[in-house]
Amino acid sequence: MLKPALAVLMLAGASFAAHATDFVEGKHYTQVANKASDSPKVTEYFSFYCPHCYNMSNKYLNFIKAKIDPSIKFDDAHVDFMNSSIGTEVMRSLAVMKTLGVEKELLPKMFAAIQGDNAGAHDHSHPHPTTINNRDDIKQVFASAGIDAAKYDEVADSSETTDTINRWRQEQNSYQVESIPTFIVNDKYRINMDEIRSVADLTELIDYLATKKEEKSSGSMGWLFLAFAGLAAASRRRYS
Repeated sequence: MLKPALAVLMLAGASFAAHATDFVEGKHYTQVANKASDSPKVTEYFSFYCPHCYNMSNKYLNFIKAKIDPSIKFDDAHVDFMNSSIGTEVMRSLAVMKTLGVEKELLPKMFAAIQGDNAGAHDHSHPHPTTINNRDDIKQVFASAGIDAAKYDEVADSSETTDTINRWRQEQNSYQVESIPTFIVNDKYRINMDEIRSVADLTELIDYLATKKEEKSSGSMGWLFLAFAGLAAASRRRYS
């Protein structure tokens, strides 16, 4: 069962004007790991079956990517809420897109194939039939990008692809991703989308968590280390 991040529904009418916001740990974001990534990054966890994920992808991600610090690497991963054979095949399709370098072209086509040609624009209270029911259907989407069935099977059945979807499952569990879309920043912080009221807030929070918070934490630890080092030196002088 898909679990949408309800706050995304409020983003449609949000102003894009950036503004100063005080973000509170435990409310706007939650620490879900002890160690941060070596470099700034944000990963969106989503599903092709999720209408709110489509809206995020189609309407807001380009704005977010353009506004966040350019040093922040953007990535995405597919969740496994369905825990079914077709769910796994759809997860696998995203991994294949990444390997073949066609994600930008095929991401909207996969959303449309699963949710309908007007995905994201229609009334989601009336489900539209999907055209993706098995791997052969997925291959038809990839054929539109010039990728033949044999090539798709080769990449889809590779150990690299299997490792990728297994890693996504593990991250989904360890980061406690229970609604989508969800953003994990620096492999350490999960943004609580229910507390986000605008795209500007989301963008500002990603920036803060990816760069400023880690710098602030490192700086605090640095001063703490220097303070202890100074005390230790003073003690050595006193007793030498």
